[in-house]
Amino acid sequence: MSPSSPHRKQQIPVIVLAGFLGSGKTTLLNHLLRHRAGNRIGVIVNDFGSIEIDAMTVSGQVGSTVSLGNGCLCCAVDASELDTFLETLTRPAVGLDVIVIEASGLAEPQELVRMLLASDNPQIVYGGLVELVDAAEFDAVRERHPEIDRHLGVADLVVLNKTDRVTDEEQDRIRDAVAATGSRAAVLPAAYGRIDPELLFDPALRPDGEERMRQLSFEDLLLDEEGVETHAGHLHATYESVSFSADVPMDPRRTMEFLDSRPEGLYRIKGYVDFGAGDRGNKYEVHAVGRFLRFTPQPWKRGEPRLTQLVLIGSGIDPDALHKELADCRESAEPPVEAGPAPDMTQDAAHEQSMWGVLRYVQQPAD
Repeated sequence: MSPSSPHRKQQIPVIVLAGFLGSGKTTLLNHLLRHRAGNRIGVIVNDFGSIEIDAMTVSGQVGSTVSLGNGCLCCAVDASELDTFLETLTRPAVGLDVIVIEASGLAEPQELVRMLLASDNPQIVYGGLVELVDAAEFDAVRERHPEIDRHLGVADLVVLNKTDRVTDEEQDRIRDAVAATGSRAAVLPAAYGRIDPELLFDPALRPDGEERMRQLSFEDLLLDEEGVETHAGHLHATYESVSFSADVPMDPRRTMEFLDSRPEGLYRIKGYVDFGAGDRGNKYEVHAVGRFLRFTPQPWKRGEPRLTQLVLIGSGIDPDALHKELADCRESAEPPVEAGPAPDMTQDAAHEQSMWGVLRYVQQPAD
C-alpha cells in the first residue's frame, strides 16, 4: 500500500544557537530579529538580558514571555521548561514561523538537540545546531573550554565570527581545526554576526506568493539606513545555493544514495521530490539540515505538474558536481521494456521495495 499523509500545517523549525561567552550569539540574535525576512520569531533564552533589544520595543510581558514590538516573542526558561514553552509557542494562535533556542545556560547543545529530536510535538521540526566561534579568540577559548571540540563535532553549521579581526591564513587554520574534530558542518565566515537569515529559515510568504502584510517596522527603517544592496551582496557571498528541477521521476534508491552520502559543507536541502511509480499518489517534501533528514508525503493536487524541485544551500560546495549527481538520480525517461507478461503485483512490490529507504525518514503520525 502506498504511503499517504493528509495535508498539514508547515512545521515550525527549531534552531539551536550555541557558542561560548564572547562568540557573538547576542549580536547574531539581534541581527536575525532585525532582518527576519517577514517571519515571526520565537526566541528562547535563559534570561532576557541575553538579548539587547536595541531594534525593537517591548510591548508587553506576561510571566516569562516578552512580546516584542515587531511581532516576535522572547521567553526566559530553563531546560525543564523547554517542552512546555515549545508547546505554548507552537500553538496556531501564536503564529510563529521559526523558534531559536540559545543553548548557553540551558544545557549542553547536543542535549538540546536530543530533546528536540525526541520530542513528540508534531508542530516542530529540527532546524539545526548553529555553533558560533570567535575567530579572534579561538585558541584561548579552546584552551578554557576543551568541550568546544565536541560541540563542533555535532554542529550542523559553524559560524566563524569576527573574521574581520583575523587573516585569511588564520581562518584556514581554524577551518582545519574544525574539520579535525570530525565535523562535516558547513563553515561560514561572518563579521558582527551578520549571516543571511535565509540560511536558517525561509521568508514568510502568503499563499499567493507575496510577503505577509505588516506595518512598517524597525526592520524596514534599518534596511533603509544600511542599504539593502550592500547588505545582501555581502551576506550572499559567503555561501552558495543550487537549484534543481526535473520533469521525470527520481529513482528512490539513487536519490537515497545521494542523500545518505551528501558532501561536507552542504547545510540545507529543501523542496519536493516525485518518486514516480514508487508512490503515484504523493509528492515528498524533503527537509534536510546537516545530517538530519525528513520526508513528508503530500497528495498531488489535481492538475499539478509532477516535478521534482530542490534547493541545496551550503558553504564550500561544488554546485556543478551537486547538480550532476542529482541529474544522475533521475529515472530514464524511456525505461527499457522487459520481456514477459504485463506489469503485475510483482512489479508493484518492486516499486514499493524501492521506497523503503525513503520511508525510513517519514515521521509516523501520532496515534
